[in-house]
Parts: sequence; C-alpha cells; structure tokens
Amino acid sequence: MEFAYPRPQLQRAQWTSLNGSWRFRFDDDRAFSQPSQIDEWPLQIEVPFCPESQASGVGDRGFHAACWYQRDFECRPGRDRVILRFGAVDYAARVWVNGRLAATHEGGHTPFCADITELLDESGRQTLSVHVEDDPHDLAKPRGKQDWQREPHSIWYPRTTGIWQTVWFERVARTYIDKIRWTPQVEGFAIGFEARIAGDPAEDAWVDITLRHGQRVLARDRYQVVDREVDRHIVLSDPGIDDYRNELLWSPERPTLLDASIRLLNRDGELLDEFESYTALRSVNILRDRFMLNGRPYMLRLVLDQGYWPETMMTAPGDEALKRDVELAKAMGFNGVRKHQKIEDPRYLYWADRLGLVVWEEMPSAYRFTRTAIRRTLREWTEAIERDYSHPCVIVWVPFNESWGVPELTAVGKHRHAVEALYHLTKTLDATRPVIGNDGWESSATDIIGIHDYDANTEHMRQRYGAEIKPEQLFDRRRPGGRILTLDGYPHRGQPIMLTEFGGIAFAKFPQKGVRQIWGYTVAGNDEEFARMYGDLVTTVIHTALFSGFCYTQFADTFQEANGLLGADRTPKIPIEDIAAVTRASRTHIPGGV
Repeated sequence: MEFAYPRPQLQRAQWTSLNGSWRFRFDDDRAFSQPSQIDEWPLQIEVPFCPESQASGVGDRGFHAACWYQRDFECRPGRDRVILRFGAVDYAARVWVNGRLAATHEGGHTPFCADITELLDESGRQTLSVHVEDDPHDLAKPRGKQDWQREPHSIWYPRTTGIWQTVWFERVARTYIDKIRWTPQVEGFAIGFEARIAGDPAEDAWVDITLRHGQRVLARDRYQVVDREVDRHIVLSDPGIDDYRNELLWSPERPTLLDASIRLLNRDGELLDEFESYTALRSVNILRDRFMLNGRPYMLRLVLDQGYWPETMMTAPGDEALKRDVELAKAMGFNGVRKHQKIEDPRYLYWADRLGLVVWEEMPSAYRFTRTAIRRTLREWTEAIERDYSHPCVIVWVPFNESWGVPELTAVGKHRHAVEALYHLTKTLDATRPVIGNDGWESSATDIIGIHDYDANTEHMRQRYGAEIKPEQLFDRRRPGGRILTLDGYPHRGQPIMLTEFGGIAFAKFPQKGVRQIWGYTVAGNDEEFARMYGDLVTTVIHTALFSGFCYTQFADTFQEANGLLGADRTPKIPIEDIAAVTRASRTHIPGGV
C-alpha cells in the first residue's frame, strides 16, 4: 500500500515510511508496563489500519483497553538528527526505541514526534515499540462517532484503537525548521510567514523563501532567525488589475496555490535544511448576515462527511481514496464539506487545497462533562488548530456539536462557560476564520447560527423558514427535543443563519456486508423516490432567503447509516450529474449568491 508524504505543507525529500506489518498483541489485563516484558506476539497487524478494521489483518471489534505494537527498522546513526513521527494514535501512546522511552502523547486525532537520534543503535537495526491505552467505555475523552457499545447503534460507529495514521521518520540537520505557519492577508496582498527553529543553536542563521505561481516568481526573500523564530510578512507586488488579482486568489472555483521553497542557512551560507511547502491568498469573514470569501458573498453548499471506509474505518485505503472523496464531493455540486466529528488526515486537506473544496473542521466530542473531559478537549483542539492552521481549504472551526459533552447548556453555567471559552480560545489562536461555538442549537458565542433540522416535509420547512417568518419568530420557537436555537442572553445579532444538518434520507441501495439493519432520519424505497426527495429538500433550502449556506447529510453510507448520496464504496445511488444539477441550482434572488 502506497502512502504519500504525510505532512504536505512541510515536505522533505528524506523520509521513510514505517507503515506495513508490525507485531501486535492486546493487553486487556494491562499485564505489561515495558516492551522488554513481552515474550510473545501472537498477532501481526498492518499499520496504519486500526485492529478493528479488516484491512489491519486483525479485525477484532471487541472491547480492548490496551494493546502493544512492535517492529524493527533500519536506520544508521549519522551526523544528522532522526525525527520519529506519528500522524495519529488513539488514544494515549507511549513509544520506546530500543527499549528506551522516546515519547508520550494523549489525544487520538493529532500528531506527535520524538527526536530519537540519541536512542539509535550503532548497528543500524532499531526496534520500535508502542503501547496504547484506549478505554472503550471512557465517555470523558474526545471520541467523535466511536461507539461505546459492543455493536454500532444509531449514529455511532465501530471504535478505532491505536495507530490509524502514518508512522514515519525523517533525517534533518542538527539545526532544522520544526514548524511553519502561513497567514494570507488579501487586503494587503501579502502572506504572513512564521517558522520555528529546533535542534542546535541557530546563531546568525537565515531563512530563504521563494514563492512561485506556476513558473513565475512572486517573491524571493531572506530573513534572519531571531530567538529561534522567524515572523515576517511577505508583501507581493500588487498587479492592480482585477483579472490578475482574482487569478491569484484561492477559491473552490479557482484553487490557486502558491508553491514555496524554504531553506535554512547558517552564517557561512551552508545549507542546513530545505523543504517544499505551499500557501494561498484567500480571506474568509462574516459581513452582516453573509459568509464572505475573498471579499464577496459566498453561499456555502456543503455535504456532511463522516470520513469512514468499510474495510479501513477512519483510515483511508490510500492517498487516491482521499483524492477521490474530494473529487466526488465536487462532482456532486458541493463547494465544501463539513468533516463531522473527526480531525481528518492532512492528506485530505492537501487534496481539498489543491482541487478546491472548503472544509469545516470540527472537534470530536466527549460525551460526559467533567474537568478531565474539558482539559482533554482543550489540549487536543489546540493541537488540531496548530496542525491545520495553514491549509487554505479550512474556513470554519467548530469546537462543539449539538451540545455533545455539554448537555446542560440551558441550566448549568459551567457548560456554557466551556463553550464560550473554547470559542474565544479558538478566536485567539486563529483570528482569521469564523468560529461556531456549538453547532445545531443552543448557540451562545458564535459567528454563525447553525440549525439542524431533519424534517423531510418540504411544506413544514417552508413554513418554518420561509420569507414570511421573522427572525424573532424563528429564534423563539423550540426545536425537536425542546432545544432552543440561542441561549438566553445571546439573541441573534445578525449573524448568518445556515441549515448545517438536514436530509438524512436512508436508501439502502448497496447493502453493506455485516450490517444487519439500517438507520436514517427518513427512508426512500427506490431510485426515483430518493431523487425526488433529495431534489425537493435541497431546492427548498436553496430558495430559502434566510439561509446563507447549507450542509446536507450525508456524503456516503457509513455502516448502519444508509443516508449517503453515495454507497459506502462511493458508488453514486443516482446519476451523479442529477445530484449536481440539484446541488448547483441557482439562487439569483439573493445578492451575491453563487
């Protein structure tokens, strides 16, 4: 199985994938605390597929609170440093190299690394061991759609334990660039660039940056490293002509990327580090009741995407599968996706950047409110923002969904404070993107009011959201289950209103192996009924002036949820051009609508 370089915005030439066959065992009794205590490895597992998946070769979906991984690899010590990297390990990991502890990490969706230079054996043969703890019953950890029951039920899916994204190592100089960050500034026709230097001291070091649009060099600058950091604005030459300015702006319709070559040099001009990256010029913001892209009103036509595959679970079968999902979303007429309850693999964001698809990024929820749950959510959400800040496709952050993990928002102050704190923290870490504090209902601190409504009756939808309905009537009305749209003290302040979940039409055209019963919000019995229901619902929503965007549920069937526009294997249930014709329907009565 081929996997591309896992970190596309900081891509070095010298890297080695450690995906493939590993030794594996469960440790339900937690009998081992060190890899040296393990004499027997009864199983083999194919990394990066989780042991619950068929692709892993294990295929065990039982309750397992702990497990061990081990493999050997070749890496000869040298003058350079060797950095070991993990894309994601669910949930808490400890890592040893040659029996010596190299790293610990908690959080199932974010990356971590370790400098293992001093742990390498001179022979060149190294042993890597990983211990994972992932209590399947712990509802106080961010777990997204992972079920706590033995069999998947309702809207929850099989669990993911352990390594589920690429493991690799790369060689770098003794002094190297550890992290970078891009911030587009369309108004000033500039790009903010930050770099952090790691390793040996970087006295009198310089960073060279070359930005290109195709073959044209836009900027070639050199900046001195101060206190191990570079923080500069790269001002581009403003062409002044709208046609060329627009050509340089990134959007789903024209996903222009600016390629970057970055080099770190010492005082003598000796090359210490070099890699390739990319960025883009684009802006997102809220203006009154509209979402704005590059200074223009932009109607968001999103599809909810769970990010699962039948044989490989949360891990894509390969890079082509991630690319194909982006292509399919666009082919169905959507200009974006809402990645639901999952921090997606950076390679998906790479293809969304390159092919042109906006992404709402959402924090996987914990389902119990405790101080531990909030600390875990805070730590992992901060790491997710750090990881994905520079991707132009990411346009909205969503810390909470449907009050999951904060179920008493209307009555308990601590729950409200948690949402408000995550909203303001997110705005502090990234002042360039809108934030939805709690999507679906019970909004407080938020830049967009998101509504979830799965009523399949289009007449009800028109009565609920039609032109004759005043905003105050909408916000006074309770939603299904007694939910209110905004909390007391947080009236609608003119923010955009979007229908961020609706549809959910179950149509089991392609039954999945091992799925005994299907689940959905409403049911279609054949192709014609499914096409009619999708067309009626989406057309109704598009022509509702109240909404400045929508998100249809959902992209593909996911285990028992058969409410995808595509089957679990990504086969369209009805002709994809028919789906696209509905999704792209014009909305000429809304100024700036696209």
